[in-house]
Amino acid sequence: MPLRRLIALSFLLWFVAALPAVAQSTVRGTAAPIGQSNIDALIPGAEAWLAAREAEGWLLRGSANFILQAHPRFRSPYRGPNSLGPAATQENTLSLDLVLGRRLWQGAEFIMVPQISRGFGFSNARGVAAFPNGEAFRLGSSTPIAYVTRAFLRQTIALSDDTEGQDDDPMRFAGPLARERITITAGKVSIWDFFDDNRYAHDARGQFMNWSLVGAGAFDFAADARGYTNGLVVEWENGVWALRAGAFQVARDVNGLALDPTPLRGWQAVGEVDRFWEINGHRGAARLLLGASRSNSARWSALTSVIGDDAAAEALRNYRVKWMAAANFEQEITRGIGIFGRVSWNDGRSQNWMFTEMDWAISGGISVNGQHWARPGDTVGLAGNLGGLTPAHRRFLAAGGLGFLTGDGRLRYRPEAIAETYYDARLGPGLHAALGYQLIVNPAYNADRGPVSVFSLRLRAAF
Repeated sequence: MPLRRLIALSFLLWFVAALPAVAQSTVRGTAAPIGQSNIDALIPGAEAWLAAREAEGWLLRGSANFILQAHPRFRSPYRGPNSLGPAATQENTLSLDLVLGRRLWQGAEFIMVPQISRGFGFSNARGVAAFPNGEAFRLGSSTPIAYVTRAFLRQTIALSDDTEGQDDDPMRFAGPLARERITITAGKVSIWDFFDDNRYAHDARGQFMNWSLVGAGAFDFAADARGYTNGLVVEWENGVWALRAGAFQVARDVNGLALDPTPLRGWQAVGEVDRFWEINGHRGAARLLLGASRSNSARWSALTSVIGDDAAAEALRNYRVKWMAAANFEQEITRGIGIFGRVSWNDGRSQNWMFTEMDWAISGGISVNGQHWARPGDTVGLAGNLGGLTPAHRRFLAAGGLGFLTGDGRLRYRPEAIAETYYDARLGPGLHAALGYQLIVNPAYNADRGPVSVFSLRLRAAF
């Protein structure tokens, strides 16, 4: 059976299997990152002051996040322009952000998130498709750079009188929400704020750090080179089911910072269906995503014939659609222990444009809360991802072609595999430190290189 049919069938079987008939569907729709108390609990009067401002309709939250990563020397018989450098090295990233919000009218909020970031990923975030630092991107800097990551208007419309408690999304005002509701969001956003959520693997600042474990590796999520875009999202949820749909701008150029100025020609549309349940008091969820991305790109088969001729490659670009699909699940199997998995695919005919360079991917793992050893604020995780390319994409790299992340000059193709484990420890209210290890096998799909061991230290403070 062709690989694309096998993966498509896997989506259907996985999603159907994730709808157990014995499920008691009573949990809320979206799973936020791991909840934690905030550092303002350490400052006398700070919590009360912030709560008073929120009661007046003003929101102020924020975080500081630092990731240091290092790898020893690894095997590298040859190198290309996009190869991961084989010498022993270390890199770090730092980000500081504020969440600023203002209530406007009933159910309406305006949210803006300015950020300051500094630092690099290994080889300026090249050489690995499943890149090990979820806080790194191609526009690294040795000096702090300030920009706005999000600026959006959100309207929540209650459709029921019953509420289900506080939403721990840091970009929402405190207060209960109607169990059944419609939420409309418009502005500058991250697609991951709405789609492909997962309770155990969706936040590089508190969970797994690898790109392929934060989101579905083969789904080319719309974004600029920093990970953000402009768009409109409509969500309906009732605690049992959720439907989400969004339309977004795509990057003007491959992995570029500028967005395409002609959104009626270059666009991405994403739809998601979610199902939530409880089995004997243990929460679970399944999500199915479908997407179409139209960008000014070229087909791999055509690019292979003009490698080295930039003008000819530019002439091959045209607006064309890439089809994508992904599914993920999460399930708490006993108190404080949960498992998760993802599978994703794109048609692989034209260039990967914005997220990373994978045409199919399968990932899964386990997360264990420290309550089992009297450390309820701690978490330990173990997961892996296997990703690969279509034959046309392989031939392009083997002929010496360059993607935006991969390109060793030649290629002995093997699927790229990564494994990651981490221990995240709560040091105090809002203060966490984590140690992590990742093993990367066949980096950039090249069996002639690696394996690569990556060691990580992560520090986080949130208020």
